[in-house]
Amino acid sequence: MTPTAPYEQEIRAAAAHLGRRRFLTVTGAAAALAFTTNLPAAGAAHAAEADARKLTDNPFTLGVASGDPQPGSVVLWTRLAPRPYEPDNGMPDARVPVRWEVAYDEKFTRLAGRGRADAHPEFNHSVHIEPTGLAPDRVYYYRFRAGSWISPVGRTRTAPARGAHLSRLKLAAVSCQAYHDGYFTAYRHLAEEDLDVVFHLGDYLYEYPVDAAGGARRYTDRTLPDRFHRETVTLEDYRLRYALYKSDPDLQAAHAAHPFIVTWDDHEVENNYASDISEDDLPPAEFLVRRAAAYRAYWENQPLRRPQRPQGPDARLYRRLHYGQLAQFDILDTRQYRSDQAYGDGWHAPGPESTDPKRTLTGATQERWLIDGWRQSTARWNVLPQQVAFSERRNATGPGYQVSMDAWDGYPASRARVLAGAESAGVDNFVVLTGDVHVHYAFDIKKDFADPASRTAGVEFVTTSIASGKDGADKPANWGTYMAANPHLKFYNGRRGYVTVTLDRDTARGDYRTVSAVTTPGAPVRTAASFVTEAGNPGLKPA
Repeated sequence: MTPTAPYEQEIRAAAAHLGRRRFLTVTGAAAALAFTTNLPAAGAAHAAEADARKLTDNPFTLGVASGDPQPGSVVLWTRLAPRPYEPDNGMPDARVPVRWEVAYDEKFTRLAGRGRADAHPEFNHSVHIEPTGLAPDRVYYYRFRAGSWISPVGRTRTAPARGAHLSRLKLAAVSCQAYHDGYFTAYRHLAEEDLDVVFHLGDYLYEYPVDAAGGARRYTDRTLPDRFHRETVTLEDYRLRYALYKSDPDLQAAHAAHPFIVTWDDHEVENNYASDISEDDLPPAEFLVRRAAAYRAYWENQPLRRPQRPQGPDARLYRRLHYGQLAQFDILDTRQYRSDQAYGDGWHAPGPESTDPKRTLTGATQERWLIDGWRQSTARWNVLPQQVAFSERRNATGPGYQVSMDAWDGYPASRARVLAGAESAGVDNFVVLTGDVHVHYAFDIKKDFADPASRTAGVEFVTTSIASGKDGADKPANWGTYMAANPHLKFYNGRRGYVTVTLDRDTARGDYRTVSAVTTPGAPVRTAASFVTEAGNPGLKPA
């Protein structure tokens, strides 16, 4: 156990005082304590090894995924789960050998790498492979074997060499996939797009109960177990919820088609939590036990590298990736280090509490890391994939407006420091990618949002949800008010879907993709709007 884990004493205290009538048991708290180790439980390296040949059911029910591309490497992921809706996934309490292969072609006639890894029960039999020695900016295919079973084939792509001069890069931004609100139809279309990489900006799952019919999906051909019809709180809860989500065939198709770069928002743990402060005002020590469980399950179920593995209720998720000389991506975590929402959260008029200069959305360490990274950047485009709306959103015209205390509007001093840091670092081509709000927005980022004539510092592409909010509407009820109250807002659409962003040396183009419905499967996709911003001349214009 790491003696310097920031919250170790708090979790120990929680473990000592939690009773059976509380939402977590002592056993759950003790399990959270075990997460402060870097490896499976003591002795696991010598623990019994199960015979993979005895797996009688397909263990690859949750598909495959890849992520965090680097020039010579990419993370490969799978999780063994023959019976994914059961607490033990139908797996033995033993490590299981898994073989992996990376190939230049889909038929695996020319291998680029191969090896073996152990799927540990302590990690819910998930596997994270980090093959090295791959060529930069190249498509590869990968698969796993366990006993006689072979996984689906995944397609991935490494990042270009750090100094490479790219002519083009196309990415997608996705967010907010509430299973109980509808089908993941947008992912089926995303899987068919020609993309280099996908950024998932948070709310990969939701903690809310899912009934036997899958909520708005209204299943008639299956009945989901009762264990999903409760809020996720324990490690077992979170692991099972990931199994439910990852069993979706459209999500599996998107992961198999493209590498993902992921970050979390709030619902991976609990709605609108802030640092160690829960929505329900639980004692921080208790909430940290829940956060530890949620963070652990998140890492187990995402294609993340070893540095992102949690230490107790802490995980270093913010990180930097480079795509040649064309783009630098600084992926943020705006949940783990933030000050509590002002005025009890919700929408409020700005006031002394929300405008306090000491308030932070990123925490001081992450803020310094971000600005220092910009000072060293040589990229044409500096892109900030993050969670909550960065640009100002007033909900009314005139002096009586309110703004969201959960977004950057509730932390205006933090936003001002970030914008000042970008300016001082000489970041000319600044692009923010955002999720969270279940609608498409296109924003010009103003140096001073109170002055529409002030300098445009960059642009923000906000993606709508994959499913959260159900079908939505092209023009939500507040469309006219928002467009009038926010002159820097260039587009607003309330359907489900995703955004693709194409970067080249001269422009960044955002295409807002929408589907007409998610409460019924199979809806077609269309481009609702397209905007471009020019390098050296920030500001969105219709494409």
